[in-house]
Amino acid sequence: MKPRSFDPLKLEMEAFARAGASLAGEWPVPSLPRLAESAAPESDPAQWPPVTWSARGELRTPRGGDAQIWLELTAAAQVALTCQRCLKPVREDLAVSRWFRFVRDEDKAAELDMDSDDDVLALARHVNLRELVEDELLLELPVVPRHEACPEPLPHANVEEEEAALEEERPNPFAALAALKKGSAGKA
Repeated sequence: MKPRSFDPLKLEMEAFARAGASLAGEWPVPSLPRLAESAAPESDPAQWPPVTWSARGELRTPRGGDAQIWLELTAAAQVALTCQRCLKPVREDLAVSRWFRFVRDEDKAAELDMDSDDDVLALARHVNLRELVEDELLLELPVVPRHEACPEPLPHANVEEEEAALEEERPNPFAALAALKKGSAGKA
């Protein structure tokens, strides 16, 4: 009998878990538009290495309980973001390895997700693995991307010189007051 094939873009999660099936592949970064949008302006996401991923379904039956649908998801990507120090592109390696438990409805998922270390999702008719992979990679993006050591020296001005220049440009408010006093002193 021919093994059942599964579509990662319309994955029937329950059947995938019951079969103990697995899938793996690569997607070009432009096919994950939200991840591609995070690119540094000088970087072309089409030139980045493809996102690699794998998924494995599992059905677990705890003692005295109903069967549980689980998905193990791994993904890796390399992205070029804008360094927040020098504003040049910085390469970041992203890696995800996570288990998801699927339950029948949103309320149950919300209740279990609060008490569990694992992610709990509501079971939909179809799961789009590409969207799930993209969501997880977006969560792995650094909040403040930066080089360990920036490739070019950072422009730094002499702080004392800048402060002195500002003082020279700004008129002294008391000098204006003194001029007013001198002007009114001869009129008395």
